Amino acid sequence: MEWAALRADTPLTLRPEELDTLQSMNDPISLEEVVEIYLPLSRLLALYVAATQELFHATERFLGAKGGKVPYIIAIAGSVAVGKSTLSRILTTLLSRWNNTPKVQLLTTDGFLLPNSELSSLGLMEKKGFPESYDAASLICFLARVKAGEQKVEAPVYSHLLYDIIPGEKFLIDNPDILIVEGLNVLQAPRSALSTNFVSDYFDFSIYLDADKDILAHWYVSRFMKLRQTAFRNPNSYFKKYATLTDEEARRTALEIWTNINLRNLEENILPTKHRASLILTKDAEHRISSVALRRL
Repeated sequence: MEWAALRADTPLTLRPEELDTLQSMNDPISLEEVVEIYLPLSRLLALYVAATQELFHATERFLGAKGGKVPYIIAIAGSVAVGKSTLSRILTTLLSRWNNTPKVQLLTTDGFLLPNSELSSLGLMEKKGFPESYDAASLICFLARVKAGEQKVEAPVYSHLLYDIIPGEKFLIDNPDILIVEGLNVLQAPRSALSTNFVSDYFDFSIYLDADKDILAHWYVSRFMKLRQTAFRNPNSYFKKYATLTDEEARRTALEIWTNINLRNLEENILPTKHRASLILTKDAEHRISSVALRRL
């Protein structure tokens, strides 16, 4: 792949045992793929971040200001089950190990989902993950504060075990050099002509992780089946009711959830945003990146 050659002299800073801790369930990745895909991407981002910082400093010199820092924000979008979390964690680790050791933080937009109580009252529990299930105004306000260089900006925390926002718990974003924002709908365009700004206004670079719909369905069902033996068995899990299903019942249930909720969201809201991304990474059935498409500036 031509992309792999663009790594140049970018060093590999990940050890095999570290990689094991960064990949999600049912999302295998090899050190070879890190070298071929992620190291060239790390090099590209290093160039982009440096250029953006130089532009910021030039603006400061023009205005006679000094001492500020504006985080470089990278968005990662894509379907449920495509592997966004693995991509985000690996990229966070690689970027934090550049020679100048920048401060890199990772945020998922799950924390900006409306609480289940509010989703229930609005009749949106079956559309959780759709754009209307998020507190978009709060997310935009959060990103505006981060992008303004404000220190110690708090974000809500989401629990996948409880399937809900954790009341009173906050995640602190403290003026990082780079912030990675992962979410289903982060590249969404305004839903109303009256909107003056939207989430993607605050991104410097964006990545869309793609895969064929049939492949995604298979990955989702496979992950669901594995979770029945692990997280779903936790008595505090929102999904504990699925742990006692037979294999046939579980596969049927997982496929229904995929088809009625996740596939709909993908087709109606997520997939249409793909070509708004700066970079599109496409995965094959073996979870490997099979193509890389970079949008020229």
